[in-house]
Amino acid sequence: MTRKDFLSGLAFGGTTLALFPWLAACTPEARKQTAGEKARLGIIGTGSRGRFHLANLLLDPSAEVVALCDDFEPHLDEASAMCPGAKRYADYRKLLEDKEVEGVIICTPLSFHATMTLDALAAGKHVFCEKAMAHSPEELKSMYDAWKAGNRVLMVGQQRLYDPKYVRAMELVRGGAIGEVVGIRNYWYRNNDWRREVPSPEFERRINWRLYHAYSRGLMTELACHQLQNGSWAMGGIQPEFVTGTGSIRFWKDGREVFDNVAAIYQYPNGVHMTFESIISNKHFGMGEQILGSEGTIDLVRGVMYSEAPRRRSGIRQLLDQIEQGVLSNSAFAGTSWATEEASTDKGIRFIDNVTVNDGASSVGAAGDGSVELIHAFCQAVITGVQPETIVEEACWSTLLALLGDRATREGGRVEIPRSLDELS
Repeated sequence: MTRKDFLSGLAFGGTTLALFPWLAACTPEARKQTAGEKARLGIIGTGSRGRFHLANLLLDPSAEVVALCDDFEPHLDEASAMCPGAKRYADYRKLLEDKEVEGVIICTPLSFHATMTLDALAAGKHVFCEKAMAHSPEELKSMYDAWKAGNRVLMVGQQRLYDPKYVRAMELVRGGAIGEVVGIRNYWYRNNDWRREVPSPEFERRINWRLYHAYSRGLMTELACHQLQNGSWAMGGIQPEFVTGTGSIRFWKDGREVFDNVAAIYQYPNGVHMTFESIISNKHFGMGEQILGSEGTIDLVRGVMYSEAPRRRSGIRQLLDQIEQGVLSNSAFAGTSWATEEASTDKGIRFIDNVTVNDGASSVGAAGDGSVELIHAFCQAVITGVQPETIVEEACWSTLLALLGDRATREGGRVEIPRSLDELS
């Protein structure tokens, strides 16, 4: 499956849609139904992520951006320069009163997501909210309940759900290509202070909101939220029972409140562990996401599958390889009761063409990461009024796991995870 196939809807069979029903809007039939129609949208929050979406929307024939909103005028000016025909608002509530706006895209600091989403749903707008969904489990519960009680579309910025590489990988995992899932490993390393330049001190918390508890949950909601979704996919919707974690401010001691390094372990009912680790003062390993199976491993970032039992090489070829690698010069031939444990030598196979590898360095978005497909799916949903199946639940779980992981890193100890979204309080 290539990205071109994905976008044209040619790659989906019944099995894919059964596993991932939210992709139904990407089929040729769905596209024919909305051909020539446009979703009239307003963007609330025109910072870097908002403008990233705006740039993609301006290239999408199913989108018409009719309104822009931000209370920070420099950001609003930049967005207006990209889309001069859109109306400007400084107050999002005024935008919600605009009858021309059918759907809104919320790209504000995390602490505003719940209030703006609830207000938008109440105003009869379809809503795309950036991830993570909410600043607390209580806010998440209110958003979930409001959406269930209404009749408007809600989508969340979890772009991996629409990334062809991840879709194909999860087809392989769910089809048993790597045997039983025995572990899920996620990490995200950067080397930057996460700060942005501010024009004057009074704008510090407005622009660098990610660094302060009142607006952000730090690395868990900004980075882990994406990767923790891998667990829900790989485990077939089964969620962890509890999470433990730790974190600290080790390097960037500049007045920030959120940790600059965290580590969390989630345990599933069947004993599988999912890990997340992030350090933002060393970037050597970049970003990694692996599903470990009893018969193989899938590297989600690189689009490669490895076997635990690759095809055997001839004895002479193995001997030559060992000599070349210096293995025999460092290992005893006899006399020890153990042998050095070596990693698999399988070079793996690519399971999708034209892979774009994202190193995780960008704080805005990366080419080929599923964002284009996701925002197009939202346009389709606004036009049809049809909610993509299970996508809200997927987003709710990834947000909840991130929030409870953050609690574990801050409080220490074990944090229990509800068995269902209806148990949130």
